[in-house]
Amino acid sequence: MRPLIIAGLLILALIVGKMLFFSGDSAAPAGGGGGPRKGGGAKLNLYVVDYEENASTISASGSTVANDHVEIRSEISGLITRLSIPEGTVVPKGYLIAKIKDDDILAQLKKIELEEQLAAQTEARHRKLLDINAISKEEYEISLNKVQTLKADKDLLKVQLAKTEIRAPFTGKISLKNISLGAYVTPSNVITTLTQYSPIKIDFTTPERYINDIKVGSTIQFKTDGSPEFRLATVIAIDPSIDVNRSLKVRAISPNQNGDLVPGMFVNVAVEIKKTKTIMVPSEAVIPVVDGMQVYLKKDGKAKLVKVQTGFRDVSKVEVLKGLAIGDSVITSGLITLKEGDPVSSN
Repeated sequence: MRPLIIAGLLILALIVGKMLFFSGDSAAPAGGGGGPRKGGGAKLNLYVVDYEENASTISASGSTVANDHVEIRSEISGLITRLSIPEGTVVPKGYLIAKIKDDDILAQLKKIELEEQLAAQTEARHRKLLDINAISKEEYEISLNKVQTLKADKDLLKVQLAKTEIRAPFTGKISLKNISLGAYVTPSNVITTLTQYSPIKIDFTTPERYINDIKVGSTIQFKTDGSPEFRLATVIAIDPSIDVNRSLKVRAISPNQNGDLVPGMFVNVAVEIKKTKTIMVPSEAVIPVVDGMQVYLKKDGKAKLVKVQTGFRDVSKVEVLKGLAIGDSVITSGLITLKEGDPVSSN
């Protein structure tokens, strides 16, 4: 009895399933199938390809360098009798920084001047005597040589006297002093340092492949870590050789009237090397694949995959060197679920 009941239930289940299956087929529209509806398609964002002006830019890092920098030392040894170092302030060219004791040189100079006066008088008398042949020419030449020798000795003492004055070789900011008044200094002692950084130099390096793109006189942009503002500088020199890292050293110069840039600061440099008209597309439209890059185009109302060759890239767009033509409609949205051949309509 029980096996008959089970068998009956199975037969009933098969009949019901068959009825449901055939009822589903009859509900489908004639000739519809399971594909997408004709004339429809996903609404996606499109970008129409056109030429854009593109500026290729080199990014590099560098540092600020003083226009002039020197260690202030004495040429001679001696006792400091005067010292004027206004630390951290700008001093003009020729400013007297320090004075070395010069008593001995002044005494020698005074002695030479007296001897020179006497020798000049002697030479004048001998010249008159020579005119009347009262003395020989040789005697006159000895007195003349004495005058010239004393003059040379005096000039040498004046040079030594000038060395006792230590002056600023150029206008710049003076650093901290390293000695005190009354100290005995030698040429090995650094009294202070003097730095000029208005204007200021910018040193940076670029890969050697850009050797023909950067020229003396080119304008660059740079900014420091502490400021988002870009400043301008002019290239003044390019190292004639490539370093071991295959890099090219470049030096530029920039005004620094406010003095807010100081030597040793880190800077980010941007060098615009060329301007061209090229095809640029939104970066989100470019799909990386194993063998390169590709984009989706809208062709005849359907999505079509096209391989492209890309070049320069900026914040929002990518340069396309090959694969696209002016007027192409590049799909920029819905790329994750999009397949080639899918119907597409624009928003």
